[in-house]
Amino acid sequence: MPNHLTEVDRVLHALADPTRRAIVERLGTGPLSVSELADPLPMSMPALLQHLRVLQEVGVVTSEKVGRVRTCRLDVTTLTTVEDWIGERKRGWAHRLDRLGDFLAEPDLPPPGGGDRSREDES
Repeated sequence: MPNHLTEVDRVLHALADPTRRAIVERLGTGPLSVSELADPLPMSMPALLQHLRVLQEVGVVTSEKVGRVRTCRLDVTTLTTVEDWIGERKRGWAHRLDRLGDFLAEPDLPPPGGGDRSREDES
């Protein structure tokens, strides 16, 4: 499990940057060349390449070079690891909320200590 958490941490850290999230969103429509990725982004090519390197190191993006063109693709298997981790958290929260709902749906229980508060107030 520690390796699993380390991978989740690394991917979330890589996706914490808005530029990298924008790259992932653009690659979600299909493979793009580095120059196509760079077009709408207000940054230099070296800065874009650094962002791509971070995404490649965690396995979110893969690339291949054919001739002079480097094409990038999204690798969703790494994102699935994060999705699974988030799903586990959601199931735990849902279970706790279900238990709370069950508790709140129970008929009124006597207050702790078994005494009747109205009698205590009269004294």
